[in-house]
Amino acid sequence: MTEKIFNGIGASPGIVIGRVFLLDRRKVVVAGRPIEDVNVKNEIARFKKALEVSKAQIDEIRKRFTRDVGKSHRYILDTHIMLLEDKMLVEGTIKRIKDAQINAEGALRETIDTIARKFDAIEDEYLRERKHDVEQVAQRVLRNLTGKKQESLSEISEDAVIIAHDLAPTDTLVMRKDKILGFATDAGSRTSHTAIIARSIGIPAAVGLEKITGAVKTGDVVILDGIHGVVIVDPDEETFLDYLKKQRRYKYFEQELFKLRELPAETLDGHQVHLQGNIELPEEVATVADHGGIGIGLYRTEFLFLNKDALPTEDQHYQAYRHVVERAAPHEVVIRTLDVGGDKVGLPGFHEKEPNPALGLRAIRFCLNQKDIFRTQLRGLLRASAHGKIRILVPMISGLRELRETKALISEVKHELRSEGAPFDDHIQVGVMIEIPSAAMVSDLLAQEADFFSVGTNDLIQYTLAIDRGNEHVAFMYEPLEPAVLRLLQRVSLSAHEAKISLAMCGEMAGDPQYAAILLGLGFRTLSMNVASIPWVKKVIRSVRMEDAVELADLVMRQPTSELARSAATAFMRDRFPDLVAEL
Repeated sequence: MTEKIFNGIGASPGIVIGRVFLLDRRKVVVAGRPIEDVNVKNEIARFKKALEVSKAQIDEIRKRFTRDVGKSHRYILDTHIMLLEDKMLVEGTIKRIKDAQINAEGALRETIDTIARKFDAIEDEYLRERKHDVEQVAQRVLRNLTGKKQESLSEISEDAVIIAHDLAPTDTLVMRKDKILGFATDAGSRTSHTAIIARSIGIPAAVGLEKITGAVKTGDVVILDGIHGVVIVDPDEETFLDYLKKQRRYKYFEQELFKLRELPAETLDGHQVHLQGNIELPEEVATVADHGGIGIGLYRTEFLFLNKDALPTEDQHYQAYRHVVERAAPHEVVIRTLDVGGDKVGLPGFHEKEPNPALGLRAIRFCLNQKDIFRTQLRGLLRASAHGKIRILVPMISGLRELRETKALISEVKHELRSEGAPFDDHIQVGVMIEIPSAAMVSDLLAQEADFFSVGTNDLIQYTLAIDRGNEHVAFMYEPLEPAVLRLLQRVSLSAHEAKISLAMCGEMAGDPQYAAILLGLGFRTLSMNVASIPWVKKVIRSVRMEDAVELADLVMRQPTSELARSAATAFMRDRFPDLVAEL
């Protein structure tokens, strides 16, 4: 048979060779069916029963996982149970059953579709992917409503590479690592909870392969390359032997990476780099240190606001931030203020839709428009600063006016707390998230009044190149080495260094090892990333000299196109560091 190659997204690194176990994780397809008025109560009862069964199933997985593995990532299961209790999901479905007089399956499907459309408008990729969790929870409820059994991966007793349309985090958590070699799915993204768990427990995975399930059957031999997101079905002998060598080399390299955990991120000629973690929940703090990182470079605060019955109180802000700061001590925590999308998705009391939410009243624009909400967050944040080192990061700043208005409000809040006798760090630093081209262009002005910069490359690249990363037709144009992007990064770096303020990067580019040496050469000394990327980036840093990094950055900056920049960078790294390039 001729080998078939499928290209997707590398979700969790590793190379495995094995036989397929094709898992039926196709979506449960349901239709809205009219019901008689007398059956409304019965449909509501069926829906509530399915919710309770679903909660019990997830709770059983949570107990087993906590017992066998520990509390790491238990928060994801807690989130799924919270979703089953979510007012928008539960009450929205019941209301549809009553008002439209349709069956529970149809009502739930309509409710989920409505929620999904709201999540689609969120700019932050990590938060947008939480739509995936809502869909997975809904699929569990639908299976329980329709009586369809969900096969558990914990029951697989032979070595296998799982192939499925999609997998839920609950699937990944119950995988037996001694039996499940890896998994590949049609759907999914690198920022889904399923992918995050796979990376944390070391199971190779490729996602977003689109049509892999239709090309395999149980028992087929496949090669899964979770580094590059490639799956090869029925490989020929030459390919098989080639990947066998790659697999052995990777396993050795992985062992070497683990040894770096306690070592500093330091170049061969002694230049220190700070590697930090991006997190969303307090429970994730420990995983940063486990992977060799120091401190939190981006703590997203949106989870306190989204899909809640009410806006968070000052004390809820305070307790959440204090919890993170105390866990991270003695290292710093950079807390990003509310970065809600232009359509205020899931924000209690806000339902107004904007024609173009990506360019609308979002992030700091929304906060300065709704100062009572912003003031409450700032009060909680400042109070928490009494318990450890906090820095405030303000998102979507486009120019000086917003920065000055934000700092003025912070000064007002400080005055209030001081008069109340509440302790706080009076010298707390306020930084700007550089993610809009206008901010990069006036970074010299911003650097005079900001305490630090943190570059959010996800949005900076998207806005600079006018590309929607979620649009499959143009996503391929999302290119960090595009000359326009590199010139903006260089401009921001020069502004920060001339003003003698600290400079960090917290976007996806920071966690990609192929860009690490370039970023060093451009002047970045603090990189914050998904925790699973920390060992890889540390390996690059400890393998290069700063003079080489500067030379590489200069070489890339001289290229007129992203294609030539990438080719030049690859050739440079292959020439200077052949062993390193072979593993990345």
